[in-house]
Amino acid sequence: MNDRFVVSRRRTGFGDCLWSLASAWRYAQRTGRTLAIDWRGSCYLDQPFTNAFPVFFEPIQDIAGVRVICDDKINQLSFPGPFFPSWWNQPSIDCVYRPDEQIFRERDELSELFQAEYDSEANTVVCDACLMWRCDQDAERQIFRSIKPRPEIQARIDALYQEHFEGRSIIGVHVRHGNGEDIMGHTPYWADPELALRQVCTAIDTAKALSHRGPVRVLLCTDSAQVLHKLSGVFPDLFTIPKRFQADQAGPLHSAALGADGGISALIEMYLLGRCDTVIRFPPTSAFTRYARLLAPRIIEFDLNDPSRLILIDESSEHLLAL
Repeated sequence: MNDRFVVSRRRTGFGDCLWSLASAWRYAQRTGRTLAIDWRGSCYLDQPFTNAFPVFFEPIQDIAGVRVICDDKINQLSFPGPFFPSWWNQPSIDCVYRPDEQIFRERDELSELFQAEYDSEANTVVCDACLMWRCDQDAERQIFRSIKPRPEIQARIDALYQEHFEGRSIIGVHVRHGNGEDIMGHTPYWADPELALRQVCTAIDTAKALSHRGPVRVLLCTDSAQVLHKLSGVFPDLFTIPKRFQADQAGPLHSAALGADGGISALIEMYLLGRCDTVIRFPPTSAFTRYARLLAPRIIEFDLNDPSRLILIDESSEHLLAL
C-alpha cells in the first residue's frame, strides 16, 4: 500500500462533497498518493461512524490511476504522520473541536498547496474544508464520470426520467432557499425574497421562450416547501419529485433528521438536473447544480455582480440576456 495519502473529509451537501473531492483527487494524482474518501459524520446520516460514500455511491477502488479507499475500513485506518495542514499534528483529543477560523485557514493553506508545483513533505494531507474552485473542470468531470450512484438509486433516476421526461425538452430549475439556514454566500440573492421569486419566474419564462427540440416540461428542485408553493401557483404544470421537506425555517434538506432518504432525494434531483436541456441556477453560487452546470447544454443563471441580470450560457457562447 502507498504510505502517502490525501484524505477528503466532508460532511456537507453532495455538491460540496463532490467538488471538494475533485480537488483532493487532482492533488493525489499529481503527487502519486492514495485518496481516502472519508464522509463519516455526513449531514445525510445519523450514524457518526458510517462512511456515507458507499451508502450512496458504488464502491470504487481507482479513479484514473489513483488508488481509492472509500468504505468503512476507514474506521480501522491509522493514517501516518506528519500531517498537513499542521493543525492535524496535535494529539487526537485536541483535534475534536475546530473553530470556523481554523477551517478557513486550512482551506487557504490547501489552496496554496494545490496551486504550487511542489509536494508537501507530509505523509498525509487532510482536506477537511470546502475546496470548490480549487481544481480545473477536467478534474470535476473525471469525478463525475468515475463515481456512480448505487444501482438502486440510479434505477429510480432512470425510471423517473423515462416516465416523466422522455421525448421532452426539460427546463430544470434549482432554487436554493436555505429555509432558515445561514446561507452565507447565497444571502445577497435573497435580500428581497419577493423579488427573488419574481426573478426565478422571469428566468422560467425566458427559458420557455427559447427554441426547444420537443414539448417543454419544467422540473423544480428546491429545499423549501414555501418556494414550491409559490412557484406552483404561477406555473401550475411545474413538475417536482415527491420528497419530505423540513418544517418552515427549520433548515436545509441535507439534514440527518431526514435519514438516508434525504440524501437519496438529493442525488435523484442532482442527476436529473444533469439530464436537462436547460438549467436555471438560483443562486449560481450553489454547488448542488455544479454537475448540471458541467453537463447541461444550456444554462441560465444570475450575474454574481448584479443578481437582477440573467446570463445565458450555451455550448458555444456566453452573453448577457437583455431583459
